Amino acid sequence: MPKSDYYDLLGCSKSASEVEIKKAFRTKAKELHPDRNSGNDSATEKFKQVNEAYEILGDPNKRAAYDRYGHAAFEGNMGGGFNSGQAGGGDFSSAFSDVFEDLFGDFMGNSGGRTNTTQRANRGADLRYNMRVNLEEAYSGKKTNIDIPTSVSCNNCGGTGAQSGASPTSCPTCSGVGKVRAQQGFFTVERTCPTCSGRGQIIKNPCRLCNGQGRVEKSKKLSVSIPAGVETGTRIRLTGEGEAGIRGGHSGDLYIFIEVQKHSLFEREGQDLYCRIPIAMTTATLGGDLEAPTLDGGKTRVKIPEGAQNNKQLRLRGKGMPAIRGGAKGDLYIEIIVETPVNLNSEQIDLLKKFEKSCENNSPANQDFFGRVKKFWSANS
Repeated sequence: MPKSDYYDLLGCSKSASEVEIKKAFRTKAKELHPDRNSGNDSATEKFKQVNEAYEILGDPNKRAAYDRYGHAAFEGNMGGGFNSGQAGGGDFSSAFSDVFEDLFGDFMGNSGGRTNTTQRANRGADLRYNMRVNLEEAYSGKKTNIDIPTSVSCNNCGGTGAQSGASPTSCPTCSGVGKVRAQQGFFTVERTCPTCSGRGQIIKNPCRLCNGQGRVEKSKKLSVSIPAGVETGTRIRLTGEGEAGIRGGHSGDLYIFIEVQKHSLFEREGQDLYCRIPIAMTTATLGGDLEAPTLDGGKTRVKIPEGAQNNKQLRLRGKGMPAIRGGAKGDLYIEIIVETPVNLNSEQIDLLKKFEKSCENNSPANQDFFGRVKKFWSANS
């Protein structure tokens, strides 16, 4: 079966420039890539043909031979023929690597093209610090100092990692790129340079204090402001306060995770606070006033209505937690707990019995419930 014309496979003319041929190859390779055409044997075969076409047309010498002799120039029957699989495929590896990054760059977090491998390899690690605050501190905010065991830039070498102020030199293996390429079939695979570990530079005379790292272990004291309204799970980011980067690389970040401790009087739900207050049975019956605590250390007067029932909630607007990003405060809910008297003497017991007899018509919920109970029993007897 005769081979297809290489120019037709790439969709360009014979007068196309090197840039136009490379662009046409990238477009076709992306369109026909096996990962985008799973199970499509025709697309896979066409993909191989497109790669073969660019291996020839992407190399000026091979292209000149193809333009003069056609496919015969690479079939071994021409004295000056080329082996299509030999080294020196021109810009093929570079172009195909570009295609690979276009296909998978977004998935790898590289939507902006090629990443700066050296910068990423040298960046310091992020750190986590767990901080416990009480509810009052979460209400009003807090300023405190913390000690962080971390890595800081080496003063002896200025963070370069090189002894006596010498500068690092470009890695001879990767030419300072931090990555090396290897051809595997139709793919060009990039790996971290084994010589410089992806940093792109090597140090011939490392600093004795930091052993060429450009950083040393040290505890660092930081002043931290905790905003009002934080809750358990709140994360505060301090940019650049993580570990120092290797050999002058960017520092990582410090993340402070907040845990708010339980309170002896208040429970929190979002911005709202709840306080359970026990009251005497007589107060619940007759009504009255009580002084309720507020989280800011103050107190507020609360009116108990006559006939207040157990678990009744009284709402105090604006007495709850502040919003962490500003805005109105939450509310404070006072929950009434009617307390049954205990340890009664004989006189108190007699008084309660007399009171009970006089209150036969003063318990509507009780009378309604047992009225429905009697009907239930009667229907099922």
